[in-house]
Amino acid sequence: MQFDQMKRREFITLLGGTAVWPVGARAQQPAKLPTIGFLGSGTPSTARQWVAAFVGRLRELGWVEGRTVAIDYRWAEGREERYAEFATDFARLKADLIFTAGTSAVLAAKQATSIIPIVFAAAGDPVGNGLVTSLAHPGGNVTGLSLQQPDLGAKRLELLREVVPNLARLAIMANIGTPGAVSEMKEVEAVARALGLEPVTLEIGRAEDIARAFETLQGRASALYICSDPLLNAHRMRINTFALVARLPTMNLFREYVESGGLMSYGPNLADLYRRSGDYVDKILRGTKPADMPIEQPTKFDLIINLTTAKALGLIVPDKLLAVADEVIE
Repeated sequence: MQFDQMKRREFITLLGGTAVWPVGARAQQPAKLPTIGFLGSGTPSTARQWVAAFVGRLRELGWVEGRTVAIDYRWAEGREERYAEFATDFARLKADLIFTAGTSAVLAAKQATSIIPIVFAAAGDPVGNGLVTSLAHPGGNVTGLSLQQPDLGAKRLELLREVVPNLARLAIMANIGTPGAVSEMKEVEAVARALGLEPVTLEIGRAEDIARAFETLQGRASALYICSDPLLNAHRMRINTFALVARLPTMNLFREYVESGGLMSYGPNLADLYRRSGDYVDKILRGTKPADMPIEQPTKFDLIINLTTAKALGLIVPDKLLAVADEVIE
């Protein structure tokens, strides 16, 4: 009898332990935070300002990294073949949302999942490149902000000609593996010819092509237009260095090129687009469907001029241009 009582007490103790222990374990486990899969096209350093704008806006909206939201960063470092790998990882890990920028990255994410919401901070011609059905009614799981603006190529060339009045031959550098860059290259070629300029195209497929592209120029152009693309953006300091050695004034869409030693940029403020995309992410994490969120256009455009670079190239920037510039780097 005493033995049976001992066995019964041991059984009850064991049962009690197994009944209580999982409850205690569950109490110790923190609730899973909503996870954003951040698919970065460049590197943490090249995208530092943009990430700060995005994360800062999320914080204002109550999404504090590490406390109320988790952000899983993956950096392609300008290698587009990594987009599919990272997007597939996010789909496998069941991220709550994928955030990225650039047409190729968005397409890779869209191919990886038709369920997880995808928000892009910037992409050229979202309808034409098959990202969404329409700007007003995106449909599907993709939404964000468009870079598409008519006549921007013409505006940039007009600005460039004010600083390089004898401009006759224009080199146009583009990554031919990126749909948006190819579209921009064709647009700028057409505008250049309409203005009486001779375009010289430099087709880039990988980082190693950049140096060879400059070698082929050999005085064949008097200015360089750089089409927007993650690969070229990741190597913008290298491109600017080659351009300075070749004494080529440069024009690009984004201020980051000018901050890295380029001559001029005119286009949407990318940090502003990243900041505004935080509102998209906020609404989706709170239940809004991407299909119901219209694609928005840029509202803030900046003209940035690097006077130090202008002086190094022996160029004089007209006072009227300096007066309307949003920022002059000296």
